[in-house]
Amino acid sequence: MSDFDLDLRAVEDHIDEELDLEGSIVLGVLDGTTPDDEWLESVSNGNVLVLNVEGDVNELAAGFARDLKEAGGSLVHFRGFLLVTPPGVDVSMDRL
Repeated sequence: MSDFDLDLRAVEDHIDEELDLEGSIVLGVLDGTTPDDEWLESVSNGNVLVLNVEGDVNELAAGFARDLKEAGGSLVHFRGFLLVTPPGVDVSMDRL
C-alpha cells in the first residue's frame, strides 16, 4: 500500500470556501408577462433561470438577452426551455 494520506476534514473545509455560491434555480415561464427587469434582477442576484418558452424565444428574450450577455451571463435555448445563467456559471453542452 502507498503512504497516501488524505485529510477529508481539510478537503471539506476547502470545498466550503471554494463553493461560496449564492442564488437558486428559478423555474418560470417566458411568455411576455414578466417584465424584462425582473428576469435581469433575478439573474443579477445569482439565480439561474429555467424558463419554459411559450412563443418565439428571440422576441420574448430580446428585452434582456443583450444586457445579460454584456454582463457576462449566458443564455441557452434547449428543448423548449431557455436557461439563463449569471456571470461565472457556464452551461456545458459537451454531452449533447
